[in-house]
Amino acid sequence: MENKNDGRKQIGFGRYYVKMTKYQKRYLAVRGVFERIFAALALIVLSPVFLAVSTVLKISAPDEPVFFKQKRVGKDVHCFYIVKFRTMKSTAPKNVATSDLENPECYISGFGRFLRDTSIDELPQLINVVRGEMGLIGPRPLVYTERRIRFLRRWYGIYQVKPGITGWAQVNGRDTVDVYDKVFYDREYVQKVSLLFDLKIIFKSIAVVLGRHGIVDGKVAPKIQRESIVLMRESELRKEVSRAELGADIEEFEVRIV
Repeated sequence: MENKNDGRKQIGFGRYYVKMTKYQKRYLAVRGVFERIFAALALIVLSPVFLAVSTVLKISAPDEPVFFKQKRVGKDVHCFYIVKFRTMKSTAPKNVATSDLENPECYISGFGRFLRDTSIDELPQLINVVRGEMGLIGPRPLVYTERRIRFLRRWYGIYQVKPGITGWAQVNGRDTVDVYDKVFYDREYVQKVSLLFDLKIIFKSIAVVLGRHGIVDGKVAPKIQRESIVLMRESELRKEVSRAELGADIEEFEVRIV
């Protein structure tokens, strides 16, 4: 840790901070160009689906917006607004992750449930890909109020890459993995970024969507979580995260990066 002139501590990085290679950085830069082109073409091809979904949403709830926008954290800790098809009523709490809701079913509409189960609600994120805010593959973008996992992602270098529509944590349990395991998978993704690894994630994503695996709205029951996680509590990665090593409170860190 180093001190600034005003005496405040700067946040350093742990020994498990991922240092990406020049090859990986070049690959992501090239991939980003192709992703934006692909996303633009996909929006054109999928326009009938967008029209059909928008029509049903408007008929079912004329006073509700078709699209849902929410502030998320992207590459280099820069915030952007993610775009999705609306699946919840306007009475749902704002800027709260679905996993933190006690009873999300009371907010999810009937058609919204279908959109969530089929992942069709995620399609408008292609707009974010065209804008360059997201990629097709990468860690899922967090709601900016998810402070604990935001801190861990910063600590392990996960914000070096753009968030994605699908990712390594998504195909390894999705909603059933806890905060620490999500960081474990996100960090592993940054370590292994490559064309072959991306192809592996794409094929697994197709299987997960078709099988509707790992979809849980609201807080996950401990029993489900224990059966689904890789027990990161026993790994060196989690042992490294302690207040003694960081030398700064998470709250202090958050004030400086928001």
